[in-house]
Amino acid sequence: MDALLHALNGIPVLGLVFQFVEYFITSLPFTAHVAVQLAVPICLAALCGVMCERSGVVNIGLEGIMLTCAFTGWFAGAVVTGVLGPGTPTPIFGFTVPLLLALVAAILAGMLLSLLHAWLSISVRADQIISGAIINIAAIGLTGYMNTLLSTQTLAATSNFSALRIPAAVAGFPVVGWLINALFGQGPIGIATVLIVIIFQILLFRSRWGLRTRSVGEHPRAAETVGIDVIRLRYRNVVMSGALAALGGAYLSMEATNAFQAGMTQGRGFIGLAAMIVGRWTPVGAFGAALLFASSQAISQSISVSPPPGDLGTLLSHVPTQFFDALPYLITIVVLAGLIGRSIAPAADGRPYQRESAS
Repeated sequence: MDALLHALNGIPVLGLVFQFVEYFITSLPFTAHVAVQLAVPICLAALCGVMCERSGVVNIGLEGIMLTCAFTGWFAGAVVTGVLGPGTPTPIFGFTVPLLLALVAAILAGMLLSLLHAWLSISVRADQIISGAIINIAAIGLTGYMNTLLSTQTLAATSNFSALRIPAAVAGFPVVGWLINALFGQGPIGIATVLIVIIFQILLFRSRWGLRTRSVGEHPRAAETVGIDVIRLRYRNVVMSGALAALGGAYLSMEATNAFQAGMTQGRGFIGLAAMIVGRWTPVGAFGAALLFASSQAISQSISVSPPPGDLGTLLSHVPTQFFDALPYLITIVVLAGLIGRSIAPAADGRPYQRESAS
């Protein structure tokens, strides 16, 4: 077997492909774990988009909501830590009172921003694209300005959520051990994301709420005739979706790191919209697309930690890291270009609904 692999790896050009496949299989446990970490904020943004657009409301303000919530969670955590002290972290996930209060503050901020978008889109019937763009622009400007002001202040140091340690016996279990470690060897928000995807998928297609949500996104007039309050359901779903985007922002500043940087979302909200489209407006599909977009950066980290041997390692050592950082955006463009005309959005997506008068 070793002689066959050596012969395949020695083939000009094609041998590099075989070497890469061999390296990818060998490093799969580490790469998969990192890919899930990188996919969490993208997936949460995509789930927010799925809930909104299944209800008939376009929300391109995901980037702004995530950025605002990342700042809110970090700032609230620093303030509460300064008042109450750092607290004693729990053995699992490292929960502390400041962290939990900061997470609640981030979720409330996301729901308030979503309420603003819902009011503009549903009640005012403003252009939904413009409404989302306003949220994005305002969030980038305000969080950047506030971060600059706070950079001159001394804030209390905060902790972040810790990842769940999977026992080595479980992580090393044949076939599925690496998958268990990748999905559940995460922090609380990461694990919650996996559970939310499963629950959301079931509720959207196997519950009365899901049926009503899909009906108001496809044919709100018909939904109204059977007694569904379209306006109320759209409001509720858009506000609830803000909590999902808020978790994505909080993940960046409270689980992946314990700090905030201006523009730290780095387009993840927009990639989340792409993941929603690639996933055909389904939670499981959105999660799979998020993993696809995050995989290139995961491979980049794997190469930097443990580069492959031989000619492949020599070749990859000359590839700038910026290339791998740009790959998620390039993959997004390529995949979306291939899906134009194939992914069909809900029929009433982006169309303001107005009740008919009683007379």
